[in-house]
Amino acid sequence: MPRVAPTRPPSFQAVAPQVALRGLRHEWQTWNNCGPATLAFYLSYFGSPLRQEDLRRTLRPNPEDKNVNLGEMAAFAQSQGLQTLVRTHGDADRLRLFLSNGLPVLIETWLELHPNDGMGHYRLLTGYDDAEQMWIVYDSYVSQGLKKGDPYQGIRLPYAEVEARWRVFDDTYLLVYRDEQAPLVAAILGADADEALARQRGLALAQAAVDAQPQDAFAWFNLGSDLTALGQFAAAAAAYDQARQLGLPWRMLWYQFGPFAAYSEVGRHAEVLALADATLRTTTDVEELHYWRGRALAALGDPEGARQAFARAVALNPGYAAAVAALKP
Repeated sequence: MPRVAPTRPPSFQAVAPQVALRGLRHEWQTWNNCGPATLAFYLSYFGSPLRQEDLRRTLRPNPEDKNVNLGEMAAFAQSQGLQTLVRTHGDADRLRLFLSNGLPVLIETWLELHPNDGMGHYRLLTGYDDAEQMWIVYDSYVSQGLKKGDPYQGIRLPYAEVEARWRVFDDTYLLVYRDEQAPLVAAILGADADEALARQRGLALAQAAVDAQPQDAFAWFNLGSDLTALGQFAAAAAAYDQARQLGLPWRMLWYQFGPFAAYSEVGRHAEVLALADATLRTTTDVEELHYWRGRALAALGDPEGARQAFARAVALNPGYAAAVAALKP
């Protein structure tokens, strides 16, 4: 009989029924500082002494800046000698697998404590309990279930609630890890370790979500974002049109800017300008809105208006490379 080769053991731990990672430092966020505060929690797991104010000075030098994106946070973590990756279309199984292997995961979610008053909010997953169907979350703002005087060990959020709030941001997550953990991360990701393959898989999932729920505005928006990432701008613009027609939260475009990119690429510059202006009537402190407003003004033949818009974007965030480049002669 031929010899049967022994089965290779998995290069990562299987999903445990419950996990509660320790060794993190918590602090409550200051004004508009959800991103830096949550990233500071994350970095503390790797021994970083940096606090949210240290991160804010780099990531949000203007205190009125409403949002720090995951790419900016990933770049900061890399500047601290760590590796990172950002992926869309995460799922609960993969989150539990990361956590079972000692890796916290930062996710971007929707937070709506009062009707029609939702906003983007970062959270760091540090554990879970399958029996209770609960995630353990380090949260910079929400304190539900905590007892005054007890040491902070995270809040508990139901699996279903996190799933519903996470999908508003295309189930996007940031993973931070040490160099020596790269093989572990690659093994857990499988084919998704290849970003191009991950994007193609994400597009298929987004299309399936739209097919299953054609009246779901978030499904259409996510499809638009996946198409934009792949450079399929005409199809992306059509998906965003459908999402907007179905109705989106009024703060949606404070955090996600795919519609501006898609509309710009297909020449809908007047619409980019109108959409930026409409969103800026609800907030003036999102640099990406000023950048896309500048792009539209430049395309519509108003170079001075464009320059002023780009300058405003840079004033809000001097590290915003696209706006800095747009200001150069």
